[in-house]
Amino acid sequence: MKKPIVIFFILVNCFSMQSQTYKEFVQKGDSCYDVKDYKNSVSYYEKAFKIEHKDATDLYNAACSAALIKDDKKAFDWLDLAIDNGYESITHIKIDNDLKPLHDKKEWQKTIDKLQKKLDILEVNYDKPLQKELLAIYAEDQGIRGDFMKVYKEKGSGSKAVDSIGKIMMHKDSINLIKVIKILDEKGWVGKDVVGSQANQTLFLVIQHSDLKYQQKYLPMMREAVKKGNANPGNLAYLEDRVALRERHKQIYGSQISMIPGQKAFVLPLEDPDNVDKRRAEVGLGPIADYVKKMGINWDVEAYKKELPELERISQQKKTK
Repeated sequence: MKKPIVIFFILVNCFSMQSQTYKEFVQKGDSCYDVKDYKNSVSYYEKAFKIEHKDATDLYNAACSAALIKDDKKAFDWLDLAIDNGYESITHIKIDNDLKPLHDKKEWQKTIDKLQKKLDILEVNYDKPLQKELLAIYAEDQGIRGDFMKVYKEKGSGSKAVDSIGKIMMHKDSINLIKVIKILDEKGWVGKDVVGSQANQTLFLVIQHSDLKYQQKYLPMMREAVKKGNANPGNLAYLEDRVALRERHKQIYGSQISMIPGQKAFVLPLEDPDNVDKRRAEVGLGPIADYVKKMGINWDVEAYKKELPELERISQQKKTK
């Protein structure tokens, strides 16, 4: 699925109620995907696309669900529409486990060739060697996280298989961090106009997964990059929240979710909950209620404010362990 993996644990319900708007159908399609109800996920996406079919990410995600139920025609049709509507992430499409059932179909190479031809035109003035390096790092970063989540869903936390792949992931992260630090120190936060949107996002992903000292070091650089249009403000919001919490402050945008084993997920301590949607809108993020719903949380700001002292206590306990 077209969601960069910054690992968190998802707990959702797939509702069967009919909705009337494109957004509601897509949300239900996403929710069904999250609980592996791919058949109903495809059904909801179909309903959404009868209203409109212009969002490349939604079309791509729908194709993933279709591939997982072996509805190859819908999967390829939706991938084709995704490319027509701006999908550009060729590295991601090649490593996405959801689409592996399509790899042995004759239409697969046609799809990849179509996307590559489009990119050859768009990327004519890019720094190709740097883009290639960053895309290779992206594939490492997201590939191992895809493998981790697959094993986690099959084996559960605490298993030897999860521990083993977790160590591999940490090792790969340390190598990728060295590469990205070199790029940042020598070239700065290179924008999508230089390396493309996916390669540009790689910088954020690697720093997001790094130790606090590196996040603190490069956070000001990313802030400046956002001001210049060289980084995504929504991605910056995630990094701002992660650093704030690790520095024992409250998060600003509500992007960081946690879960006590055996209990429900919750939004980690949040500054000024009443105005969080205003702050999220300023950086291009949707309402917090929509965001947390995918993790099984029904957002009630008044209830959250009452629970906040207890959430702060729990959060502090988790940090001291």
